[in-house]
Amino acid sequence: MTKVVKVGDLLLGGGNPVLVQSMTNTDTRDAAATLAQIRTLADAGCDIVRVSVYDEACAEAVKTLAAESPVPLVADIHFDHKLAIKSAENGIAKLRINPGNIGGEAHVRELADCAKAHHIPIRIGVNSGSAEKELLEKYGGPTPECLVESALNHARMLEKAGFDDIVLSMKSSDVKGTIEAYRLASRRCDYPLHLGVTEAGLPGQGTVKSAIGIGALLADGIGDTIRVSLSGDPVPEAKAAWDILRALNLRVRGVQLIACPTCGRTCIPVEAIARRVEAELADVTVPLKVAVMGCVVNGLGEGREADVGIAGGKTGGVLFIRGQEPQRVEGDLAEILISAVRGMIE
Repeated sequence: MTKVVKVGDLLLGGGNPVLVQSMTNTDTRDAAATLAQIRTLADAGCDIVRVSVYDEACAEAVKTLAAESPVPLVADIHFDHKLAIKSAENGIAKLRINPGNIGGEAHVRELADCAKAHHIPIRIGVNSGSAEKELLEKYGGPTPECLVESALNHARMLEKAGFDDIVLSMKSSDVKGTIEAYRLASRRCDYPLHLGVTEAGLPGQGTVKSAIGIGALLADGIGDTIRVSLSGDPVPEAKAAWDILRALNLRVRGVQLIACPTCGRTCIPVEAIARRVEAELADVTVPLKVAVMGCVVNGLGEGREADVGIAGGKTGGVLFIRGQEPQRVEGDLAEILISAVRGMIE
């Protein structure tokens, strides 16, 4: 069991629900545009949103962002401890830094004292591109052992300064290496772990890589917060994160679609119905399992775990709602199913 840290009004670690994160890609200095994206990410299911703070104007914008954001914000800082301090003073809920690159022990202590005074946790973010030269030489590259040793070395800098509200991440673009690094870290410390496969790529292949890496660890009981890293619009990151959590029954939010792969017995256009159902119920936040099954032969059995679903027949289909007798229906099966779902949540 990992220790617990507070991020705004959220509890991270210690067996609390796994928190979903993403990161804005707007110019942080443009507070209006950044705040709009933060709100969009929150609507998509993000519990926490990270913003880049790379100059004084960004740190100043944090004041507006933190005051108006619907979710706690994390400031992503590199090299300049003064930006981290100003972000903390301006209301940020969490910092992401590497203590080893902010200018020495005096700066680390100054930042630790500030974070402690403002009750702000610090995530130490190590990845395969940021490991120290001496560790890369020691291990022959950014191996899992290299990344974990780097992260723990950074943590010791904060511990020496009397600070231990720490979250660790050891990300790599290599899925297997990422999994091994987090498993090793979970055995060597009790700090909460922020999971992710860094630079995973575009939605599609990147989503698969993230699902394997993050999912394998969560299935082992490792991980307290997750960020799916995909190129482009950050909103799909939130959906992918929730899909991972739903698949493992760790958190439930919105519609989880169950749809058969189809075979020669299929009596209805499963893919078209499923796509329409998923699209038209995308705004639903009530947790529901909704099934689209191709035939009555196996559909009712295989869809048994769903709360509501359709199974196709030669003419029409069968609508089944948990706790009720299945009923034969005809017409627009997608619309019938969508209406049934809407009726359950109203």
